[in-house]
Amino acid sequence: MNAATLSAPIRFEGVGLHTGADARMELRPADPGTGIVFVLDGVRVPALADFAQESPLATVLARDGKSVTTIEHALSALLAMGVSDVEIALDGPEAPILDGSARPYVEAIATTGLRESPHARPVLEVTAPIELRDGDRAVIVMPSDAFRVRFVGDYPAPIGTHYIDIAIDPERYRTEIASARTFTFLRDVEAMRARGLARGGSLENALVYDEDGPMQPLQWPNEVVRHKVLDLIGDLALVGAYPRCEVIAIKSGHALHTRVARELRKRG
Repeated sequence: MNAATLSAPIRFEGVGLHTGADARMELRPADPGTGIVFVLDGVRVPALADFAQESPLATVLARDGKSVTTIEHALSALLAMGVSDVEIALDGPEAPILDGSARPYVEAIATTGLRESPHARPVLEVTAPIELRDGDRAVIVMPSDAFRVRFVGDYPAPIGTHYIDIAIDPERYRTEIASARTFTFLRDVEAMRARGLARGGSLENALVYDEDGPMQPLQWPNEVVRHKVLDLIGDLALVGAYPRCEVIAIKSGHALHTRVARELRKRG
């Protein structure tokens, strides 16, 4: 498995999910060994768990007084599609939410193509099980010869409990995970907005459930748990290496995923 970067820059623009502000992002080719690095107002923030701040609603990185947030969909697409080295320039603290999934990133990466390096891509090998818990939430990382995710999501009605077991490679990610949208309950939207969150959310960039069910057509019956896998992959990008392991996640979210990435970095 070789390191790879983009063949050419890719630009995205839209609205920030939580800030509601205009957001622009440019993904730029980078030299081998760069890793994934965000650039905001001249400050370089590596996409590593060392710089992560625990947050329940998004992946957040901070360094030297600058922070970047809602970056999990971009990180997920980059990791799953084989991009190990890239600079990501932002014009503000939040990435554009686009359609609420990783699909726009995946399609742009596939269209632009990759430039492989003769250097090997960093790979995380797990030699013994690792388990982290937070109440009834848990993530277990097991040795494996391939990247695999098993995820159990459990939510109040009308979502309920969903499960997925999937090996992660570029093609499966593109067809089975990338299009799954971020989701919320309609009853939670006003509370989030009162806290200054979800100001850019809409039915165009989030899957919303009311008391009767989803307010838009589902792409899969278990689209919610597929999006949880998408988020988990983005958070595992903070390890700074390709995770050749099996991950079993039970009701987990960004905060616990960040702790797992930090623990894997310590042991890697």
